[in-house]
Amino acid sequence: MHKITIRQLLSDLTEALTPAYGGGEASSIARIVAEDAFHLKGNAGRELDEVEYTRYLDISQRLLSGEPVQYVLGQADFFGMKFRVSPATLIPRQETEELVAWVLEEPVSNGVKLLDVGLGSGCIAISIRKKRPGWTVYGMDVSEEALAVAQQNSETLVGGDTRFFHGNALKKQDWQNLPALDIVISNPPYIPAAERTLVPAHVLNHEPHLALFVTDDDPLLFYREIAGMSLEKLKSGGRIFFECNEFNAGEVAEMLGQSGFTSIESRKDICGADRMVRAVKTDL
Repeated sequence: MHKITIRQLLSDLTEALTPAYGGGEASSIARIVAEDAFHLKGNAGRELDEVEYTRYLDISQRLLSGEPVQYVLGQADFFGMKFRVSPATLIPRQETEELVAWVLEEPVSNGVKLLDVGLGSGCIAISIRKKRPGWTVYGMDVSEEALAVAQQNSETLVGGDTRFFHGNALKKQDWQNLPALDIVISNPPYIPAAERTLVPAHVLNHEPHLALFVTDDDPLLFYREIAGMSLEKLKSGGRIFFECNEFNAGEVAEMLGQSGFTSIESRKDICGADRMVRAVKTDL
């Protein structure tokens, strides 16, 4: 049997991944593996047993093939929680945490009804529900596989205290049974097919295209349709929040104004990219 300590695993995996990812990201990925799969903390000198060593080899091979570490381990960190993820769901990202934080700046009052359109792993809806237990959180996704992952995360992280359902954001009938809402939030597909060449290979080859791409001839399709449905479902004074493609956040804001929303505000993410837009439904 091969003998390797967790400390050596960390060093070897960092070295193996550096040519593909660069030293900083390789080190970060290796640490995630060491901590989440092999319980690094306080155990750096412990040797892997035979079963663990076999798992380490499998993890290494998958990572070296370009598979994202979150899919390899089946989980991703988001807003202080560990979410189950699969190739049916996008990997939660830091800029989406910033969108959640913006929603949580809303006044803390019970009875708020919020809808997350395009659940994926459920990271947005569940993180908000965790922080706002007095709110009722709904979520829809067109992918049955993604919905199953979100439901499992809801059970694990908030005791199933969410109302998730299968639905297509572009179909009016799938919105019909929702009550009047206070907040709609969405991180919809927003990458035009023409920008595929700008997408990193590990994203393009592994994350769900259904949640990533929109046609070149109508890149605002999901924003426009979700905004239109939201105008019907939001109460007066209700808010809509979008995560955006950094190249079209201004167009999203303009579209919201043309649709009848007011008090439109944009925010940059931590990297300085135009990434988030908020608007208010104001009845005349």
